[in-house]
Amino acid sequence: MNLLLSVAFVLCWSSGFVGAKLGTESSTAVTILMWRFLPLAVILVAVAVGSRRASWRGLTARDVARQTVIGLLSQSGYLLTVYYAIQFGVSSGTTALIDGTQPLVAGALAGPLLRQYVSARQWLGLCLGLGGVALVTTADAAANTGVAWWTYLVPFAGMLSLVAATFLDQRSPKHATPLVSMTVHCTTSALVFTGAALATGGAVPPSTGSFWMAIVWLVALSTFGGYGLYWLVLQRSGVTGVNTLMFLMAPVTAIWGAAMFGEPFTPQTAVGLAVALAAVAVVHGARPPALQACR
Repeated sequence: MNLLLSVAFVLCWSSGFVGAKLGTESSTAVTILMWRFLPLAVILVAVAVGSRRASWRGLTARDVARQTVIGLLSQSGYLLTVYYAIQFGVSSGTTALIDGTQPLVAGALAGPLLRQYVSARQWLGLCLGLGGVALVTTADAAANTGVAWWTYLVPFAGMLSLVAATFLDQRSPKHATPLVSMTVHCTTSALVFTGAALATGGAVPPSTGSFWMAIVWLVALSTFGGYGLYWLVLQRSGVTGVNTLMFLMAPVTAIWGAAMFGEPFTPQTAVGLAVALAAVAVVHGARPPALQACR
């Protein structure tokens, strides 16, 4: 079951970079994000109001506030940087690649912040994964000339935002159910992106079919699939486990980009994919030391 969840998570999460590229070809980042989250938030709030499930019972205003901050970091902050990076000209593969440095940051911080210490073998796998990321990024950057150097810092900031959200969730004294967290996160993002779109004059969506295809793609695959599975895999596998899977996003996104947009997929990219797969095998094959999770 964990293997199937991991495969589904990698495919769905990487689909978000492809959906972002589909959408930014005909619209701006804030317009796409507004229409990605506004209808979804309305549906989730309606379900939450009509639901009598016990998942909403016992939650305090502080719990909801914490989930709001997690949503701001993991959706608003993370996605806005990813979309703007692609809008500025950074390819979907390179954006996913920069995201791929997340496991090293999370692994380095997991010990002091969560007392989830990374073993020597896991560190070997993480460093091996970084090598795979480097192989893919150099191949992709060589084919993507004419993009300002500072644009590559934009997705890096988004990666840090997602890491912060992950640790804030893991340090929560009370963990919300997927329905609660998804509702709060998506509603928060809908408010943020709708406000940004109205302020910048980007609230009116284009009438092109590609735009609405991108919205459906992003809601179905990226939000429910990728984002929902992120928190599920996080609960089952821990910070190091879920973040190691992030090494696969860049190579898998490169395959998506090559198939859908004709982006270059070189032998060097293929080698990078093989190295990233080896890194995941090393980390998940390691027997981690006893974890003392902070609650």
